[in-house]
Amino acid sequence: MHYIMEFLIILFISLMGEGLSALIPLPVPASIYGLLILFTGLCTGLIPLKAVKGTGKFLIDIMSLTFIPAGVGLMNSWGLLQPILLPVLVIIVVSTVAVMAVSGRVTQLMQRKAAKKHD
Repeated sequence: MHYIMEFLIILFISLMGEGLSALIPLPVPASIYGLLILFTGLCTGLIPLKAVKGTGKFLIDIMSLTFIPAGVGLMNSWGLLQPILLPVLVIIVVSTVAVMAVSGRVTQLMQRKAAKKHD
């Protein structure tokens, strides 16, 4: 029963994200609004971590299952993707390296700032 309440809290926050997405005319997905609401609630203590921890852990554990439909869709579309496979792979590799580089630099910057603040 506890997991049902946790799931309902997460579902309600997702619904709030959908509402914000409909109200605010920005090209931001509803899931991002939901994540921001949940993050803000957890940071401020409005939503205690124990109120969503178990279900959140479960959802992370089964995350790989959510990618199965996308993989099957790619396999079904192989005939359409085959002619453009090389450009798509180049884009994927370049964007992945760029994201890794930017993420690493931002993390290093934040660690340096935290170390300066701590000293």
